[in-house]
Amino acid sequence: MADQQALDEVVEFTSGLIRIDTTNRGGGDCQERPAAEYAAERLAGAGLEPVMLERTRGRTNVVARIEGTDPSADALLVHGHLDVVPAEAADWSVDPFSGEIRDGVVWGRGAVDMKNMDAMILAVVRSWARQGVRPRRDVVVAFTADEEASAEDGSGFLADEHPELFEGCTEGVSESGAFTFHDGSGRQLYPIAAGERGTGWLKLTARGRAGHGSKVNKGNAVTRLAAAVTRIGEHEWPLRLTPTVRAALGELAALYGVDPDFEDVDGLLRKLGPAAKLVEATVRNSANPTMLDAGYKVNVIPGEAVAYVDGRYLAGGEEEFRATLDRLTGPDVDWEFAHHEVALQAPLDSPTYARMRAAVEEFAPEGHVVPYCMSGGTDAKQFSRLGITGYGFAPLKLPEDLDYQALFHGVDERVPVEALHFGVRVLDRFLRTA
Repeated sequence: MADQQALDEVVEFTSGLIRIDTTNRGGGDCQERPAAEYAAERLAGAGLEPVMLERTRGRTNVVARIEGTDPSADALLVHGHLDVVPAEAADWSVDPFSGEIRDGVVWGRGAVDMKNMDAMILAVVRSWARQGVRPRRDVVVAFTADEEASAEDGSGFLADEHPELFEGCTEGVSESGAFTFHDGSGRQLYPIAAGERGTGWLKLTARGRAGHGSKVNKGNAVTRLAAAVTRIGEHEWPLRLTPTVRAALGELAALYGVDPDFEDVDGLLRKLGPAAKLVEATVRNSANPTMLDAGYKVNVIPGEAVAYVDGRYLAGGEEEFRATLDRLTGPDVDWEFAHHEVALQAPLDSPTYARMRAAVEEFAPEGHVVPYCMSGGTDAKQFSRLGITGYGFAPLKLPEDLDYQALFHGVDERVPVEALHFGVRVLDRFLRTA
């Protein structure tokens, strides 16, 4: 079991990593290197030989391998990203990069996404070194850059240029799973991610006839773009149930004693109450317009207008997604992928999933472990190029008044010290037996 020093260190490391500003605004302005050096130093302190790699100067990744006791076993990848999304300090109760520890809570950008998990990994690895523990299978630890943008400088670079570092890895675990979800009626759910929707960030371009703003113009690019964006925003996507989502609905239905009517999924979701939040975003593809760019002067009709759309599609749903966008954009608007990554699906009958479930149940026997599919994506997409099956498993035991999902990319991001202690204990238990 993780020792007391591991419990102390996970708090220290979470705070320390938060204090290193690794804001990723996109466009390559992030510098993860100081955080990578922080992680590498602590891995070296555990007797490992971390490798630091960059595709772009300052966009640093760290990889280390822990040898297991069974050389015939497949290796396991445990990964976390070092970058964070921006934080507007004026909106926060504390400095978002202070790493302040107040009343048993660690505050700051990255507290849940995902410097907490980075700290858990470091604390567990160092605890093993002190206790002389070796896992059954090789464990490859990776801390990545650029997850909050394209991952081109992070997991994409590692998968494409340094696959040898992940030799033997068949499965991986990372963020967004095994956290406490309170359903409002006293039940505590612990969703473990076994799938991700694919990423289809789109660039829409409408072209027309430039002209004076005071004259009639039937070829107005802005009008054409606005019409396409409205059609996309108002489109109702059909139901599409993947095996993971179907299993999630089935287990939740059994837990709440309702009929798992897959012919009326919307009705089933209503019967699940607050627990429906775990699956409602993943029963369909989606496309949400997010950015517009057109014109340079109010009395000039531009010849081109551009919009961006955050599209997501389920495993097996990319063909439908593409065909639907072709129809919704129409003949006057072109679309292309600004960023494109695959949808993922992981088996629920694997020994690894069973061991994750068992680790959570050991330390949260009152909880109910359920599978779910992430509505967004993680570095698991890039690592899947190497044949690595990804799960979301970053355990946290959270109080009812803390909305974990709302804290992702939100204001006043924070994590309780006790949640970090729980995470270390569960992660240690799982990795020892994985």
